[in-house]
Amino acid sequence: MALPRSIRRTNPITLVLAAVLSFGFLVFLFAPSSNPGAVLNAKRKIANAAAHPLSPPTAPFVKPDASLNGLSKPPPVVHYHLNNVTTTADPVGNQETVLILTPLARFYQGYWNNLLALSYPHSLIALGFIIPKTKEGNAATVALQAAIATTQQGPEGKRFASVTILRQDFDPPISSQDESERHKKDNQKARRAAMSRARNSLLFTTLGPSTSWVLWLDADIIETPPTLIQDLAFHDKPVLVPNCFQRFTNEENKPDTRPYDYNSWQDSQVAADMARDMGPEEIIFEGYADIATYRTLMAMTADRSESRNQQAIIPLDGVGGTALLVKAEVHRDGAMFPPFPFYHLIETEGFAKMARRLGWGCFGLPNYFVYHYNE
Repeated sequence: MALPRSIRRTNPITLVLAAVLSFGFLVFLFAPSSNPGAVLNAKRKIANAAAHPLSPPTAPFVKPDASLNGLSKPPPVVHYHLNNVTTTADPVGNQETVLILTPLARFYQGYWNNLLALSYPHSLIALGFIIPKTKEGNAATVALQAAIATTQQGPEGKRFASVTILRQDFDPPISSQDESERHKKDNQKARRAAMSRARNSLLFTTLGPSTSWVLWLDADIIETPPTLIQDLAFHDKPVLVPNCFQRFTNEENKPDTRPYDYNSWQDSQVAADMARDMGPEEIIFEGYADIATYRTLMAMTADRSESRNQQAIIPLDGVGGTALLVKAEVHRDGAMFPPFPFYHLIETEGFAKMARRLGWGCFGLPNYFVYHYNE
């Protein structure tokens, strides 16, 4: 069929331009508003949404629904299948998330440097800290935030998946964090009860549905093998603690090491008899000369030779918390840090007793060392 004369005479370029202009008009007519206020409001909503994998969004971004007269839809229901969360001897290969938790009263740069040196993929590591509201705690918070800002704005491979900082909502029982004050026997019950409360607050706030492992790491642990997480997880134990030592200069002015943490032990009949005769509020504290428990202390069984078997493992009845790897399901089962006498034990040793009462085994690596800051 012949085209009308008017169309035959029309330049093809004119037709193309007309089509482009028509398309542009339709886009302008139906595109969402570019109102700066609307854009800012959307950004605020996104900023309010949780951006880390520890918990469901607390303020999820939802668009207004015209059918609800401009009101937002109800927040979504989030489903988690905890039976899909694995804890295996190959945590890197299985992409298992590790939550590193640290009660922090003082900030040591050595602690942070050691944390950065861990070879476990930082994208699978979430950090959690709890800090007391004291003068030292305030200074520690400032130093910690500066270190976090440098790391999280630095190379992507060094960044952690998330960082949570809590401030304690109760006062510490002792004002000084000096080692001599912390380890006085008279201060132990109140100090370790407060430490238990801090640990529990940190744990219950940060433990998320995707967490496979929880690594408790004290703020004054300044040296560990870079492969710490992989080395401990390799044993695939519910609760596992390495041996905590301290580097120092001995009387001959030579570098040396000495045991530091005496809270990892195998129980004795003497200690059991001692507990049986105690009142309900009394607690057995390990590492004091006037409390002879005759327990087998893991710190005293270490082989310090260069040829030692670092994978040697022993069962334990009590554990220390300087560096402690726990399967998240142990905590989900209810094992926490009792701030009260629990079978005459408290804090990490009470946690070991509670875990064992729940059917989980506790173990130690006597020849695998981490090192505590030497004041």
